[in-house]
Amino acid sequence: MTNQASAPRVLAVVGPTAAGKSDLGVFLAERLGGEVINADSMQLYRGMDIGTAKLTEAERKGVPHHLLDIWDVTEAASVAEYQRLARAEIDRLLAAGRTPVLVGGSGLYVRGALDNLDFPGTDPAVRARLEAELDAEGPGALHARLARADPPAAEAILPGNGRRIVRALEVIEITGRPFTANLPGHDAFYDTVQIGVDVARPELDERIARRVDRMWEAGLVAEVRALEERGLREGLTASRALGYQQVLGALAGQCTEAEARTETVRATKRFARRQDSWFRRDPRVHWLSGAAADRGELGGRALALLERPVTARSQEQ
Repeated sequence: MTNQASAPRVLAVVGPTAAGKSDLGVFLAERLGGEVINADSMQLYRGMDIGTAKLTEAERKGVPHHLLDIWDVTEAASVAEYQRLARAEIDRLLAAGRTPVLVGGSGLYVRGALDNLDFPGTDPAVRARLEAELDAEGPGALHARLARADPPAAEAILPGNGRRIVRALEVIEITGRPFTANLPGHDAFYDTVQIGVDVARPELDERIARRVDRMWEAGLVAEVRALEERGLREGLTASRALGYQQVLGALAGQCTEAEARTETVRATKRFARRQDSWFRRDPRVHWLSGAAADRGELGGRALALLERPVTARSQEQ
């Protein structure tokens, strides 16, 4: 077992969906006297369990998990609010002598928690105009506009996530700079080691397909029906979640359930590529292979990495 005193102050386990981040996060928290802080934007929502692959209580192995199930599906997500909540949890754990282990693939949420990142203000008039354009033209047209103005931002934001697209375009208009240009350099707020779980594309695609199959078998359609009664369709953020958006379309008669399932696999593969590209741009992430043959060794290799005197700040010097 690794000596807890040698562990960095904060850990982050990042990478694309289905790479194995959650299991690695639990493993590290168990061995380092830590607790997990969720950094998956959709796992913040109550009742969105199957489609977001939340770990069950048994899979958490007694490790406390924080920032799960805190928002109703009708509530719009806010990175600034997540930043406030995540830092409060990190500070509380550090004060208690526990190791915070941030786990998730929502890149902007990870940076919001761990880096010196201030979010530009809002302009009600600009926001209202862009939201009217979103209603009139749909998210696809605005996403194409964002791709012309700021390709990295368009790569990181799903084409169907109208709320985030509007926010990015609003920041561009307010500041006169690309949305991603408003993100500062990699200036850490906490002394952190980030571990990226690296899975070769063919295997990751297979994992995604199997995961979607398991979600359907576990009752994703019934979960979406239940959440629909609680206002899921009105949720600006939750209704756009992968799997949920597709099932809502099937329930509305816009496609068959089989088509929704196929599109969920396709959209999740595209999203995983965006996640991987986002985290690859951060030179502080230490990538470890998460291939199936190495899965049993992944935790050991992560602990060996943490025994080195390396931190996010020391790397930047």
